[in-house]
Amino acid sequence: MINSFQARAAATEWSDLPAEKSVTPGVRTAIAELWSDAGFDVGIWEHSVGTSTDTFDDEIFVVIEGRGTVTDQHGRTIDLAPGVVGVLHPDDETTWVITEPLRKVWITRSSD
Repeated sequence: MINSFQARAAATEWSDLPAEKSVTPGVRTAIAELWSDAGFDVGIWEHSVGTSTDTFDDEIFVVIEGRGTVTDQHGRTIDLAPGVVGVLHPDDETTWVITEPLRKVWITRSSD
């Protein structure tokens, strides 16, 4: 069986970031989990303009809209723009500086 989804049109649910993750007041993020099968989870994540910090599980992502940078605790940076593919690891402490609202597709291993 094959599956697909329209990454630009998928509905997400927005929420304010907790104060400990929001460097810029009022930063919001949104998420939608779209698919889970064969040991993987796939979804959409969005980030408003502003700066935040976070850690993630092992993740591969593809930016589909927006611009900014993500930097880890060692100073390694990914310039975020449509078409960029990034890889995050569980020990990465990240800082997201978003200059245009960001939307990415993420892929992680299922926790089951």
